[in-house]
Amino acid sequence: MTSLNSQEFWCLFPQDEFQTYSRKKVMWICLSALNSAFRLNADNPFITDEESIINRAVRKPDLKVRCIKVQKIRYVWDNLEGQFQKIGCLEDWLSSAKIHLKFGSGLTTEEQEIRRLICGPNTIDVEIVPIWKLLIKEVLNPFYVFQLFSVCLWFSEDYKEYAFAIIIMSIISIALTVYDLREQSVKLHRLVEAHNNITVSIYGKNAGVQELESRFLVPGDLLILMGNKVQMPCDAILVDGSCVVNEGMLTGTVLSPHIQPLLMEGSVPWRRQGEGEYKRHVLFCGTEVIQAKGARSSTAKAVVLQTGFNTAKGDLVRSILYPKPMNFKLYRDAIRFLLCLIGTATIGMIYTLCVYVLSGETPGEVVKKALDVITIAVPPALPAALTTGIMYAQRRLKKRGIFCISPQRINVCGQLNLVCFDKTGTLTRDGLDLWGVMPCDGNGFQEVHSFTSGRTLPWGPLCAAMTSCHSLILLDGTIQGDPLDLKMFEATTWEMVVSGDDFHKGVPGCAMVVKPCGTSSQVPVEGIAILHQFPFSSVLQRMTVIVQEMGGDQLVFMKGAPERVASFCQPETVPTSFVSELQIYTTQGFRVIGLAYKKLEMDHHISALMREQVESDLIFLGLLILENRLKEETKPVLEELISARIRTVMITGDNLQTAITVARKSGMVSESQKVILIEANETTGSSSASISWKLLEEKKHIAYRNQDNYINIREEISDNSKEGSYHFALNGKSFQVITQHFSSLLPKALKMAHVGVSLSEQEASVASPFTSKTPNIECVPHLIKEGRAALVTSFCMFKYMALYSMIQYVGVLLLYWETNNLSNYQFLFQDLAITTIIGVTKMLPCTCVLLSLQGWSTMRDGRYSSSDA
Repeated sequence: MTSLNSQEFWCLFPQDEFQTYSRKKVMWICLSALNSAFRLNADNPFITDEESIINRAVRKPDLKVRCIKVQKIRYVWDNLEGQFQKIGCLEDWLSSAKIHLKFGSGLTTEEQEIRRLICGPNTIDVEIVPIWKLLIKEVLNPFYVFQLFSVCLWFSEDYKEYAFAIIIMSIISIALTVYDLREQSVKLHRLVEAHNNITVSIYGKNAGVQELESRFLVPGDLLILMGNKVQMPCDAILVDGSCVVNEGMLTGTVLSPHIQPLLMEGSVPWRRQGEGEYKRHVLFCGTEVIQAKGARSSTAKAVVLQTGFNTAKGDLVRSILYPKPMNFKLYRDAIRFLLCLIGTATIGMIYTLCVYVLSGETPGEVVKKALDVITIAVPPALPAALTTGIMYAQRRLKKRGIFCISPQRINVCGQLNLVCFDKTGTLTRDGLDLWGVMPCDGNGFQEVHSFTSGRTLPWGPLCAAMTSCHSLILLDGTIQGDPLDLKMFEATTWEMVVSGDDFHKGVPGCAMVVKPCGTSSQVPVEGIAILHQFPFSSVLQRMTVIVQEMGGDQLVFMKGAPERVASFCQPETVPTSFVSELQIYTTQGFRVIGLAYKKLEMDHHISALMREQVESDLIFLGLLILENRLKEETKPVLEELISARIRTVMITGDNLQTAITVARKSGMVSESQKVILIEANETTGSSSASISWKLLEEKKHIAYRNQDNYINIREEISDNSKEGSYHFALNGKSFQVITQHFSSLLPKALKMAHVGVSLSEQEASVASPFTSKTPNIECVPHLIKEGRAALVTSFCMFKYMALYSMIQYVGVLLLYWETNNLSNYQFLFQDLAITTIIGVTKMLPCTCVLLSLQGWSTMRDGRYSSSDA
């Protein structure tokens, strides 16, 4: 391979199944442009910083940087590694201590200017594509070029009537396509235009606090966050204070748990520090900071992590601008079909040339007749005919409140044989109903306290845990936060206030305080102040708070997955019936939360306490039981899909036993079907990775290492049930172990959904091909039906148009042998008659092909399946 030093272009070969490549021009960035403001040289401390990618990218001594731009992302040439590296983000190898040390006091003006020049502006620019560009792109489509050729040929033969009909059809088709593309472009532009017009405050190392437009932010800038309702114009690592954010734009989640600061500890890369998720320290671009609090001042501080299209919002926009191509077998076969027709037309052209040359016709007439054979063998109306089914299906979907931004995906819907569902909010209702709480006293569980009885929960550590162990906030006088936390807090009938400077001795100003309402006269405490939170993490499966009773002790409360909470408790405080009681409620489909607490020694300074110190030697308090009911539409829809032999799968972060119970209640797993639990363990010491499995109804485990141990399904399943009628259930950790160590057991792992449906109208739904206004899964059968309608229509169009063109092709060639031909009006009668038949067919219910799902199995099991997509 030639050296990049002598290249002007660089070819990129993506590692995918399509073997596509792109040719990008290498551009030069000259840092000498900054010499008028700064005296830059190769020995500049910032340029010589070995931990910075900029140091590796700058060619010395001329201070030039090579870069390319691929799908809106800028890459610079790493002279050390000999490859292109992404620029516009902080280096992943930096530790949290280095981030605080290098960027905790902001950047100098010189560093900002250098980074601004190399990284580019912090903008997510999506231009509204001009109509003339869309027109040109659409008109240059090979199908329309062929239609133009056909129309010109027909005009030369005075065959004007049908030529005008084709022109009108093409104009309507092009206009509708351009209109849809223009609407999508405008919608996407409006989605991101506000991003580039935000005024932010940053702290400079020499300049102090200054305000500037967000487009000038660079990785490493120190953002100052103050007040409420702050739009994040970049991805940033929180280094001081805490924030509550609205992630509706990115995930559809209204409020997330508190974002906590990255602590100045450890020498490992910050993304791999500790067992928690690094995302709990990151404020993502496109989210809204609902509340920002500083630890030592009124402001929170964050270091800019990524800018522009490198950000989370930028990735979302890029996924829309550059969707992964679909390798759809129908379209591949369509191309092959056209090539066959072209080959057939070529034979007809040669035959026509020979016949008419031998008969002594003029050269002009010979050429016309020969070219005319092409327009007969390859029907110009084929593209319009193939899109007819999609157009009608899209119109019917719109009437049902299902909107589509990628019409070609409608055909893909017709091939689906596997549908994956989320649980909470999709199969079940959004909210949770508080069913009861089961206290324990060390010896065992006490009687369940039901909140539906109207009785108030007696005062004690369990009540205190429910009032304070949450991530709720008070915003504009309204309590907001996670629905689970909200239900738990509302059940206590307490109220929430924000402390003032003189609220109570020992309680810091602006701390969140929960107080008993006026009716709770038997509560011996004035209130509880929440001093510090260790936020919930899906990896850690728990959250912990440090609180102080007014005039009393400092306490620690923990809430989370029952098994996880119990592991941090003193063994003697966990009831011996813990496992059996937990299984009773999880098998009934309840969501169960464990609670624990301990008293904290007052001689510790809270800010100096590590999470490991706080979360130890706890006392188990009991179980909080919540009910998550199925949506009314869930069971009928799943039954319809299953009866159509379409597999249904649940993907959830909830307790595995709860998920299995919901699957049984919804009909995803019938009563006669068995469930096999799979547990995979990582390599530990001398033990290799292993898998164990058992039938849910049994306690016996069967281990799998290198032996061929197995469960004999024929013996385990009763004679009345269908052979092979069983389901696997496993958690994410086990799935990762199997993927890594036992990949042969997963011959085909799903990487990307062929069709995505959003049940939310949040801004994040723009990334999904389909969005349903009705927030339940009733839209799924409608999508599959309309997809099959469009797909079957395409099959029919291929057969019909191929048969029509071949009959006319053979007939014309026979007439050419006699140096004769049909008149223009005879051709017109044939073409218009077929066009009319097609049009009438589309209006009949039977040809809308709203096939019942049960009737699809034959076609699905035939040549075209979703594995081809």
